[in-house]
Amino acid sequence: MIQNDEIFPIGQINKPHGVNGELTFSFTTDVFDRQEIPYFVIEMEGIYVPFFIEDYRIKSNSSGLLKFEDINSEEKARLFFGKTIFIPKKHLNEVEDTEIEFDYFVGFELIDNQHGSLGIIVEVDQTTANTLFVIEKQNNELLIPVGEDYINHIDHENKQIFVDLPQGLLEL
Repeated sequence: MIQNDEIFPIGQINKPHGVNGELTFSFTTDVFDRQEIPYFVIEMEGIYVPFFIEDYRIKSNSSGLLKFEDINSEEKARLFFGKTIFIPKKHLNEVEDTEIEFDYFVGFELIDNQHGSLGIIVEVDQTTANTLFVIEKQNNELLIPVGEDYINHIDHENKQIFVDLPQGLLEL
């Protein structure tokens, strides 16, 4: 059985296209186009199910057409409308970290080179001009700006982000 911690989201099914089971979809990473990924994972009735890819075509830098094996009618294709597309995390090494949605990092531990563990990311605040990791530690809320300049390494398997924050940032 596929578990939630074994997969990550890469896009969404939009709507059926035609009457032969083809679907339109949008994506945030084209990792499936850069390496051989035989199936996408879709949550169906609370269970993560692999659907093998029969064919796909890229239409733009963020959308395409998709055909799953054994989905051969518009009626069957409609069952996928609005569903999130996942791929196994083992393919993460091919994905640029900038291609992943920020909410994916909720639950990751943030570790600074000088201060050690800062805590677990409980939320990603995207309501301000700067996106912020929200960390709750000892009844305090710590807001850390998300910046490529600060991030040294992301360990997806152990859910850790290693950063080198500017001196004085934690004292603000």
